[in-house]
Amino acid sequence: MTIIPSIKRDYLCRLAEQGKRIDGRKFDEYRKIEIKPNIISKAEGSALVKIGNTQVLTGIKMDVGEPYPDSPETGVLTTGAELVPLASPDFEAGPPQEDAIELARVVDRGVRESEVIELEKLCIEPGEKVWIIFVDIHVLDYDGNLFDAASLASLAALFTTKVPAKRFDLGEDFPLPLREPPVSCTSVKFNNVVVADPCLDEEEIAEARLTVATDKNGDIRAMQKGLSGSFTKDEIKKVIKASINNGKEIRKILYKSIGK
Repeated sequence: MTIIPSIKRDYLCRLAEQGKRIDGRKFDEYRKIEIKPNIISKAEGSALVKIGNTQVLTGIKMDVGEPYPDSPETGVLTTGAELVPLASPDFEAGPPQEDAIELARVVDRGVRESEVIELEKLCIEPGEKVWIIFVDIHVLDYDGNLFDAASLASLAALFTTKVPAKRFDLGEDFPLPLREPPVSCTSVKFNNVVVADPCLDEEEIAEARLTVATDKNGDIRAMQKGLSGSFTKDEIKKVIKASINNGKEIRKILYKSIGK
C-alpha cells in the first residue's frame, strides 16, 4: 500500500467513525442517478446512466444466427464491457482486462438469471435461426460502483430496444419482449462500516462487497459477494434492507426514463 491510499484510508475511517462519508451522504444513501435512453441513433437500443460522477453507456445490437445446441428454440444473449482508458488512469487499452470481464459477467448473469428477456420468444426457426442480442457496455467515467451503473444502463437500453425484423425481411419491427426487471444495489464494507453506492475512494479501501438484486415486490432475485472480506449476519440484513429501499426508488427513476 502506498502512502496516499494509507492517508486516504485513515481519513475515510475517521469520518466513518463519526457517522459521515466523504461526500456527505448517509451510509445507505445513493448519489444522484440520471438515465438518458436512446442516446445512440444507430443502435437497436441504448442508454447513458450517471451515478454521481460515474458514467456508463450501453448499446444494444441485434442479429440473426444459430441457437445454442442445448437451447434450439431460445434466443441468444451475449454481453461485453469496455473500460475506456479516458475513464480512469487504471484502465488500459488493448484486450479486455480482468475487471472488464468480471463486469460483463455480472451484468450478463443478472439479466440472464432473472429472465428479464423472454428469450423463448426470440426463436425464428427452431434449431436454425434465432435473434442474437449483443449488449455492449462502455465505461466513460469511473468514480465507483460500476456494477450498478452498468446494470441500470443495460436494463434501460434493453427496454428501449426494437427488434429489427424489417432489416431481415421478417415482418414489422417489434419491442424486445421483456419481463419486470430486478434492480441491483451494491454496498461495500470498510472499517466495520457498510455503505451503499460506494464512490471510488470508498471502493479503493473496501474489504468486502455485496450486490443485491430485488424485484418490484422487494423479493431477492440475486446476490453477488465480492472481495476477500466478510459480512456479519446483521450487516447482510442491513444491506438487504437498504437494497430493497433503494431498489424501489431506482426503479421509479428507470420507469420514468423509459416512459413506463
